[in-house]
Amino acid sequence: MSSLSKFTRDGVRDYEKRRYRGLDQRLVHARETSLIRKMLDLSGVTEGLALDLPCGYGRFTPMLRARGFGVVGADLSVEMAGRTKENAAGNGFFQTVAADAGRLPFRTGVFSLVLSIRFFHHVHTPEGRAKILGEFSRVTNGFAVVSFYRANGLHVFQRRLRRLFGKSRTNIKMLEPGVFEKAAAEAGFEVVRVKPLFRGLHAYHLALLRKEKF
Repeated sequence: MSSLSKFTRDGVRDYEKRRYRGLDQRLVHARETSLIRKMLDLSGVTEGLALDLPCGYGRFTPMLRARGFGVVGADLSVEMAGRTKENAAGNGFFQTVAADAGRLPFRTGVFSLVLSIRFFHHVHTPEGRAKILGEFSRVTNGFAVVSFYRANGLHVFQRRLRRLFGKSRTNIKMLEPGVFEKAAAEAGFEVVRVKPLFRGLHAYHLALLRKEKF
């Protein structure tokens, strides 16, 4: 989330306009959305509160609200959270808050679902991942859907080429197999399902986590 914290109002709108404009990114968005829907179907949760973190400009808010969730959008960027609120204007419960994922300002067990998309590959330390997953586990009483990057040789090579030619300055963290699952289990989650975005081609994976009952 820290990478979003310096966005200005104009920067947010520029990001929203450009982020999924290209054909390849529209394909990624469609596949990503389809996987999230399948994870939600598998969870069986269709009501209660959902936490969307980081909410960005609200890309997944309409989908969550259409499934019957009241939605709370959280982002470290005040401007991102504000843009999500603007985009979500209409019927249904919705609110936004600027928040740090490692120190969430919510009661224990208040959410039926935590949705965290395109965030964990920006968290580079085991301690950071453990703290954030611990907070997700604390605030949900049911499920979390979390994306992460699993080490993939082809994707690593592709990203190195992009950085070499100045087309990407983002430093992402790809985890070795089993690392994310172990961290999730230590935070009190059962790993229900893990699915790749494009098997063998992309490092992106999506995990459905169920809160263990103690």
